[in-house]
Amino acid sequence: MTFTLSSKPSGLIPLLAGILILVLWVHEGRCAEILFPRRDGIDAAVERGITFLVSQQRNDGSFVDQRGRDQHHSVMTGLSLMSMAAVGHQPSDETVEGQVMRRAIAFLTQDDRQTPDGYFGAADGSRMYGHGIISLALSEMLGMGVNPQQDALIRKRVMLAIELILRSQRVQKHSVKYEGGWRYTPTANDSDLSVTVWQLMALRSARNSEIPVPKSAIDLAVKYLSESYKSQRDRNGQATDLNSGFGYQPGRNAEFATTAAGLLALQVCGEVNTPEIIGSTNYLLDLTHRDDGKGGIQSRIKYNSKWFFYGTYYYAQAMVKRGEPYAGKARSFTENILISNQKEDGSWEGGDSQERTAGRIYTTSMAILCLSVKYHYLPIFQY
Repeated sequence: MTFTLSSKPSGLIPLLAGILILVLWVHEGRCAEILFPRRDGIDAAVERGITFLVSQQRNDGSFVDQRGRDQHHSVMTGLSLMSMAAVGHQPSDETVEGQVMRRAIAFLTQDDRQTPDGYFGAADGSRMYGHGIISLALSEMLGMGVNPQQDALIRKRVMLAIELILRSQRVQKHSVKYEGGWRYTPTANDSDLSVTVWQLMALRSARNSEIPVPKSAIDLAVKYLSESYKSQRDRNGQATDLNSGFGYQPGRNAEFATTAAGLLALQVCGEVNTPEIIGSTNYLLDLTHRDDGKGGIQSRIKYNSKWFFYGTYYYAQAMVKRGEPYAGKARSFTENILISNQKEDGSWEGGDSQERTAGRIYTTSMAILCLSVKYHYLPIFQY
């Protein structure tokens, strides 16, 4: 039997094509969604948020809330850059977003953004808090530069920044309980969890990119975080309270934002099912998904809760790493509350006075990072 090409397809070819499409759609919908991704309200909200951020970039590449909050240029640029990468944009893209990211990287890698000893927190007054964020943002961009020269410059800046973080960790603390952590200045002799988590995330990201970071530095930071977990300890020093969380400093009471930050940081550093991870997961779910006694669920975390955006960013990412059913519950909480509070121009504004003061670049970037769990693009969250 011989087969010949015809100008008209036989009835067999369309039939096989139809069967293939049907099989793809009925196989739990997974193959079909890969080939034909479905857009939903999250995609639309993210796109509107990115459009808002793009509109706030200045000619020099920095991001500043053009409504008048002219502060912390470097750290706001770092957050904007990271949020764009988190939802799939890259500096090499020949798109508006790609051009925006290239300008942002050029701004952050200028000589005047970083002191000769590696400090990012001086130029814009964001101190070590900003230094950790900018270091993380640039570290996540390694390998994404538009050419080898830009990649080399990013690596140089990150290496200097990491060396400063490591030096700062080694500063003699005035109490043993602060060892392993960081505070607002490179020479601080105490520590807090909020600043510490950003430095630790930057260290872990840099280590993933083969920038030298001693394992001992990660371990010491993890020890500090564990000491910040509010719980009695057994004779072996293990936490015994499996429904508690992390405080701002050792001995302080647990809070939503610091607990979410501590949980994600421990997971990123490879900790699995420790008492602190189990307990903080239980604590966070109790805050966001408490049974109201009437067959419904209520949340004690509101849009105007203290440091809502900061906490929800860490909460969303941490629960995804915990897997189901935690991931689904956290995503439902995060998406519902953020989608309902997005502004017409695509931005988000803080519900509490502190985050409102931080400005719309901060809150919009953090909201996008919260919603980015759908995409899972940033390398730091893939470990």
